[in-house]
Amino acid sequence: MSINKIAQQFLAGQIPQSDAETKVYDQSVLEHEGTKLIMIRQGLNRLLLVIGNGSLYDELEGESFEGYKLCPTNHHNRLVLNRCFPHTAPQAFGKQVATFGLGDRLGLASPGHIKTIRGRDVKPILAQQSIRELNLTGRDYREVLDAACYAVIQEGYTGGFGADGDHLKLEEDIQMSLDLGFTMLTLDCSDHIRNDVDNMNEQELAAAYEELPEKVRRRYEEKFLNQSFQVGEYAFTYDKHSLMKNVLIYSKAIDYMLYIYERYIKNAERAVDFEISIDETMTPTAPEAHYLVAKELQDNQVDIFSMAPRFCGEFQKGIDYIGDLEQFERELAMHAAIADHFGYKLSIHSGSDKFSVFPIIARYTKGRFHVKTAGTNWLEAVRTVAKVNPDLYRRMHQYALDHFEEAKAYYHVTTDLSKIKPLSEVSDAELPQYMDEDNARQLIHITYGILLQAKDENGNSLFKDEFYQTLIAQEEAYEASLASHIGRHLELLGK
Repeated sequence: MSINKIAQQFLAGQIPQSDAETKVYDQSVLEHEGTKLIMIRQGLNRLLLVIGNGSLYDELEGESFEGYKLCPTNHHNRLVLNRCFPHTAPQAFGKQVATFGLGDRLGLASPGHIKTIRGRDVKPILAQQSIRELNLTGRDYREVLDAACYAVIQEGYTGGFGADGDHLKLEEDIQMSLDLGFTMLTLDCSDHIRNDVDNMNEQELAAAYEELPEKVRRRYEEKFLNQSFQVGEYAFTYDKHSLMKNVLIYSKAIDYMLYIYERYIKNAERAVDFEISIDETMTPTAPEAHYLVAKELQDNQVDIFSMAPRFCGEFQKGIDYIGDLEQFERELAMHAAIADHFGYKLSIHSGSDKFSVFPIIARYTKGRFHVKTAGTNWLEAVRTVAKVNPDLYRRMHQYALDHFEEAKAYYHVTTDLSKIKPLSEVSDAELPQYMDEDNARQLIHITYGILLQAKDENGNSLFKDEFYQTLIAQEEAYEASLASHIGRHLELLGK
């Protein structure tokens, strides 16, 4: 029996060697008060091989054999390991270090992410998922955090990582993420931001403003009306028109930020990196609007980790920035100056593949930023499948084409399907090149939930099971793809 042989090596004080049946993750060795463990994989299943004695040995669930125990990588065992080995649990990082969000939709990418980020001047947020992503992948926050923690154990990583309850809107989801131990919370304020104000004429604007409670209008007018605020070389001034506009757009969102901070963040009894997201709207965040929001938060003693404005141009999923780079640079310089002025980090959402703006972000944030990626890690998984299992890729690609309109309900993209080369004209060796073409990238990017949940008439998975089997069997190939692609992100960001 392969595991028995490996266990005997471990009992003899050796680091076991992988064989044809069992892979040994030799960096995963942990030791605590007489108990020693190492992570192994048989087929698709990761297990903990545990030897020794003591409370850790007893607390871990598993099957006992002569001299050792085999333990599943389940939630109970993860919590036990977090208590004994604090570096395997997520942490908050605060504002003075660059952080990089690495949304792992499959629960398979974190080992590659760790290999990519190790030794760089940036901290990884390994567990990062929105409720929308969970609904589309069929996972939950417990699974997301478990996968990240076990990846840290697998790779022997001790540099620290975070866990982000990403784009949360509802109080029950906020409480749930905090209860599970998530160390970062991204508050999505989009439901409280008005998108109709930019299209109002002067009379409509004034009428809408007068409908606000008098105490709200008085509060903002006393603080901002005809006032000028200096931030470095930039001055932000609010006449009646600009003040009415910004208060109408953001005042309810600001109230929600204050409420969530007071009720949840202040009462968390531990450090939580609190991020404000005002980017998931159709209304770009003008620098003076950013300043107004930040000033209100500061005056109400709300301590935030970062803020994500809605930048000019388009940050579409899976492709580079679309827009005027000179305008982006002018405005980003102001956004970065505001963030510095108030002491938090600038956050860039939908940060995947925005290669043309990364050097600008690095320059003006002075390397202190938070950047979020997610879908690009899924695309690298698909690229890997295209390389090693072309038949599966072809079936997924066609299914994505057939269901593209359905997927567009969740994302704003400008994909032109007519520009995607037909499958019949592409050889197996050329399939990975689809992931280098913007329209094909977006096709596969936004259909991930549909592909993962697709079933046949008998309720069996059309793609998911084979997809996971392929990636687990080819984990080194997936890690190499992530190292190349995410590594490019970090290098352009100066990390």
